[in-house]
Amino acid sequence: MASLETESLNGHPNSSPNHQRPIEEKSERDKRIDEWLPITSKRNAKWWYSAFHNVTAMVGAGVLGLPHAMAQLGWGPGITLLVLSWIITFYTLWQMVEMHEMVPGKRFDRYHELGQHAFGKKLGLYIVVPQQLVVEIGVNIVYMVTGGTSLQKFHDIVCPSCKKIKLTYFIMIFASVHFVLSHLPDFNSISGVSLAAAVMSFSYSTISWAASLDKGKQENVQYGYKAHSTAGTVFDFFNALGTIAFAYAGHNVVLEIQATIPSTPEKPSKVPMWRGVVVAYIVVALCYFPVALIGYWIFGNEVDGDILISLQKPAWLIATANMFVVIHVIGSYQIYAMPVFDMIETLLVKKMNFEPSTMLRFIVRNVYVAFTMFIAITFPFFDGLLGFFGGFAFAPTTYFLPCIMWLSIYKPRKFGLSWWANWICIVLGVCLMILSPIGGLRTIIIKAKTYKFYS
Repeated sequence: MASLETESLNGHPNSSPNHQRPIEEKSERDKRIDEWLPITSKRNAKWWYSAFHNVTAMVGAGVLGLPHAMAQLGWGPGITLLVLSWIITFYTLWQMVEMHEMVPGKRFDRYHELGQHAFGKKLGLYIVVPQQLVVEIGVNIVYMVTGGTSLQKFHDIVCPSCKKIKLTYFIMIFASVHFVLSHLPDFNSISGVSLAAAVMSFSYSTISWAASLDKGKQENVQYGYKAHSTAGTVFDFFNALGTIAFAYAGHNVVLEIQATIPSTPEKPSKVPMWRGVVVAYIVVALCYFPVALIGYWIFGNEVDGDILISLQKPAWLIATANMFVVIHVIGSYQIYAMPVFDMIETLLVKKMNFEPSTMLRFIVRNVYVAFTMFIAITFPFFDGLLGFFGGFAFAPTTYFLPCIMWLSIYKPRKFGLSWWANWICIVLGVCLMILSPIGGLRTIIIKAKTYKFYS
């Protein structure tokens, strides 16, 4: 809070009329509900919780698609976009951590609460909630597909002579874990799962690039664009933008993670939260850059949409990496599902006056897991899904929505450093949002032509 009194990059924080709003007193029922809801029930997390929650949220299955994205972009644009995305999302994440407690005595525990503060109660809700839900539900569906695909690959590598089993059944096996884990009540209760997931993400990323190096540069490797037509090259380029946006998608849960950290005027939550974020972003760089660059250098434009598919040997190592992916996306699914559970449960108990109960939670969470499983079984176009969701919803919530809120609330000096930094992020983010779903949608349409449902 002390930093709000100073003017660094922020401009004039106290110039916003929003800062004069009185803090509303909560009723006893609201306090009881807050103690029951998953985001606000416990505030005793440590800074390292922030580190591994952020790693789990960000280093997802998207990292395995980065060499393929590089193949669609080429060396120059690929490296530029990877580095730019890392810098922009690091900056916007800093903004969100700063804005969590910008009003003395109040915490914006959820992304939409910050949106309501910036844009007004109704408009903030309409702007943020649909995008956040698309991101979180989209990630959960994609992770259902990823978990099932990785389980299938593990099975096929370990037992090549066994009878082939449909992907549908592997997605159902993966989903069965979530019918149990989804009943962990809040963010802190999934910290063990999240820690295991963070370790796994670093492990399978390391296996991906180390096994690629061990395999050595392939004969007749080509770095030119694989598509034979200009239109194909352009659409592939757009799809790759979405894949990169998907890879940097942890912002949708950052305020919810920060909400679990204790805070006092002397020790605001942003200090431990930021320490965790810095550690997480170092891990992100150590995962993303070697996988993307080494994977593309070794395989060129023949690299698969999932780098582990390109790596067939050593079989035991690739099987292990696939199992690491499964464990990681189990944790990642839970990180992204928790804010959705919070939204649904808030709506039911606050707006529809249901009584907070174990049975209510049991029904809500089972229905949600079953819904994501059904969609994943029906539409498992993995790389197309990455491109489509990556641009459609991840770009706004990660690349430029925090910047718009920053400009709206802090009103930095026109043409100053903060003003320019935010507008550059907004312009780049809007371009990403418009272009990448086009490529993703085309990929889905092409795959759908030859796809047999529930095969």
